[in-house]
Amino acid sequence: MQKISPYLWFNDQAEEAAMFYISLFKNSRIVGTMPGPEGRVMGVAFELEGQEFIALNGGPQFTFTEAISFFVHCETQDEVDHFWNALIADGGEESRCGWLKDKYGLSWQIIPNALGELMGDPDRERANRAMNAMLQMNKIVIADLQKAYDGE
Repeated sequence: MQKISPYLWFNDQAEEAAMFYISLFKNSRIVGTMPGPEGRVMGVAFELEGQEFIALNGGPQFTFTEAISFFVHCETQDEVDHFWNALIADGGEESRCGWLKDKYGLSWQIIPNALGELMGDPDRERANRAMNAMLQMNKIVIADLQKAYDGE
């Protein structure tokens, strides 16, 4: 058992959200459920890529904000596209600089590793061109970052 686990408060979609998230990430699974009144599921423990999460059907008192988000490291543009498209589907919302909200209101950052590599270049002129290109994007497009970095 991991020492610290994110605990996510949903109105009444904890099980639905957990099933959605495990469908997106490899090496993911439902660990267990906590029964609630009238045979409904009150909570769900699940893992995404080895990270444990707990989701609760807590009611409408609290909602997610951008103050907390999940950062997804992506190796390729295909991986960025996969997570981006799936998470904004069915009511999710795009935002700037690789951020989005999924259909449950949870914020995610879908970020290619290339972004950190380009922005971390000691050549500040090239790094700044990559950063400025990223600031104009919603979904991060690696090829466009590279073009900006290269001065094209």
